[in-house]
Amino acid sequence: MSDAKSGHFDIEKSSGGFAVSDDAHEAGLLERLDDDVPRSKFAKLWAIVEVLDRYGVEARGIERVPPDQRTQTSPLAPFWMWLAANMTISTFSIGCLGNSIFYLGLKDAALTIIFFNLLCTLPVAYFSTWGAKLGLRQLTLSRFSFGYFTSQIPIILNCIACVGWSVVNSIVGAQTLRAVSTSHQIPTAAAIVVIAIGTILISFMGYRVVHLYEQYAWVPVAIIFVIYLGQIARFTESDFGGSGTVEAGDVISFGATVAGFSLGWTSLAADYTVRMPEDMSSVKIFFWTYLGLNVPLILVETLGAAAMTTFNQKSTWADAYAENSVGGLLGAGLAGPMGGFGSFLLVLLALSIIANNIPNMYSLALTFQNIHPYTQAIPRIFIVIVGSVVYIVLAIAGASHFEEWLETLLNILAYWLAIFSTILIEEHLIFRHGKWNNYNTADFSNFRRLPLGIASFIALSCGVAGAVLGMAQTWYIGVIGGMIGDPEFGGDIGFELAFAFSAIVYPPLRWIEKRYWGF
Repeated sequence: MSDAKSGHFDIEKSSGGFAVSDDAHEAGLLERLDDDVPRSKFAKLWAIVEVLDRYGVEARGIERVPPDQRTQTSPLAPFWMWLAANMTISTFSIGCLGNSIFYLGLKDAALTIIFFNLLCTLPVAYFSTWGAKLGLRQLTLSRFSFGYFTSQIPIILNCIACVGWSVVNSIVGAQTLRAVSTSHQIPTAAAIVVIAIGTILISFMGYRVVHLYEQYAWVPVAIIFVIYLGQIARFTESDFGGSGTVEAGDVISFGATVAGFSLGWTSLAADYTVRMPEDMSSVKIFFWTYLGLNVPLILVETLGAAAMTTFNQKSTWADAYAENSVGGLLGAGLAGPMGGFGSFLLVLLALSIIANNIPNMYSLALTFQNIHPYTQAIPRIFIVIVGSVVYIVLAIAGASHFEEWLETLLNILAYWLAIFSTILIEEHLIFRHGKWNNYNTADFSNFRRLPLGIASFIALSCGVAGAVLGMAQTWYIGVIGGMIGDPEFGGDIGFELAFAFSAIVYPPLRWIEKRYWGF
């Protein structure tokens, strides 16, 4: 509730899509929960949280959101969330890899972008519906498929992914800030810290402020990308690229990279719908999530692919890209021809990284809380701060290896998220018959009433074996991956084989496990 005299501010009354709520503050409610989480061990931290809770800072972590506290009433909320999170220069940089790493022309890159995004955002949209139905976060939900102990594997991997994404996002944002001026460039470390501060502020506040920020953050970025398109359109070439079997391998490998980016949201999806009502239409949540993902992913990645074909006509842009990577390329099309105004637009583009980093840092805290009851007892806001410090240090250290880090991260993400999605979907559709009443949400922390985890562990291992056979990385080419395209570089079908191997193995093993374990 707003109170001008006291300075208190209720996000629920000011955020689009949230109904007015008279609920008690969450911090006190959480401390009184009888859930075997040793919050008293961190009593001093929770005392701080109780104070911040009065000012709209979210206290809740992975604890289930009860139906009577789900006040996010707009079905459009997922659309704005994912539109903003992907309307950034990180998305643009994925499109650039089509030419810089895989030497594809615009037509081939664009078709690859469209196909793989439309395919790989399906599980993200599907899992978004789970948050509203069960009120639990995405990695918490994974316990109902992986079991309590085996779920530690995707939990740890997701922590690494959230930090890794924040690192590469901050690097590309810093490159863009450096491209604003050629004479008085901001130090890379300082640029990374600027982006991190904006990310911390929003992630710190929590769910409601995250959605409020993302609802509007995409608007100026979309306008700037349209202006940028107008600047580069006459210099693009649609027929630049390879051909034949070599190009087929490059298309498949670039597709794996695109898949890694879009699948990257799979392990976070339900985190952003847990405050939507249980009776909210799943079709609406799925549709608006799917649309919110694909509009920016397809359009902005294609814009990045187009920008990389301008170098034949604009050699100075190639020099700018060589000096400051994606930031230099954006600066060449904005600050170069448009002067000071273009530099201002470039600053706004650099800050768009915040919208992409926010889900990573917010979900990092929630993922980390799944490791153990002791980590759940640590208030979410402090995990956000520590996680931010970690990725700032790593981003500063790795600023000169952006493209290599990005491509490797994206492909590894595609491998494990294909396995993760497969196991969750098969468990839900085959063994829980697609019915939400087959989940006892109170059991999410009781390992005795969760799957044993042997079936998921073996399926995960088989999926990893498939990924190894099909991968085509600079540091390793799998046996099957090496048979596609140029034998020297291969074609990466690691995520497809990871999906296939785990999908075949999991159902029979889970049937045996369920029969003898009971859950």
